Amino acid sequence: RVPTVDRGTHLRGARSRGVDEFTVQGSAALKPVERVATRTAPATPTGPRLRVAPPPPVTVPRAPFVALILALVVGGVLGILVINTKINENAFRLDKLQQQQAKLNIDEQQLKKEIAEAEAPGNLAANARKLGLVESEQPAFIRLPDGRLIGVPQPAGGQPSITSQQGTGG
Repeated sequence: RVPTVDRGTHLRGARSRGVDEFTVQGSAALKPVERVATRTAPATPTGPRLRVAPPPPVTVPRAPFVALILALVVGGVLGILVINTKINENAFRLDKLQQQQAKLNIDEQQLKKEIAEAEAPGNLAANARKLGLVESEQPAFIRLPDGRLIGVPQPAGGQPSITSQQGTGG
């Protein structure tokens, strides 16, 4: 349904404000309505009709924008280059440390093997003889919880080994 407009009242108000009148259907302007001649309006237009000029085009300087984009791209590439260089440097350091760790693991295994051989009962007795120690016939024991002595301690008898005397200078 098209709203009705009282043209007489509406046109008089528009003319008094200096606005062209348009027919309205809904909210869209469809076509201008012919002006009715008024008592002060001349019959022919006297000069060019004034219109609203379009705004001037906006010009933004492009040089700073291009410089900013180039700076970001160059900075990003240099950043990636620095990160890759550090990663490679750390990879070389890691490789060197892994090689050092492998060498230390081998040394540890050899030392554990030497300790196990030195702790063997036959080697303990041989090393004790080299140091001039002799075996005791009957050992005595001390019980730790109460400190009670089990057995009678006696000094060991016998000659020290020949190899132990070589180290004493005699």
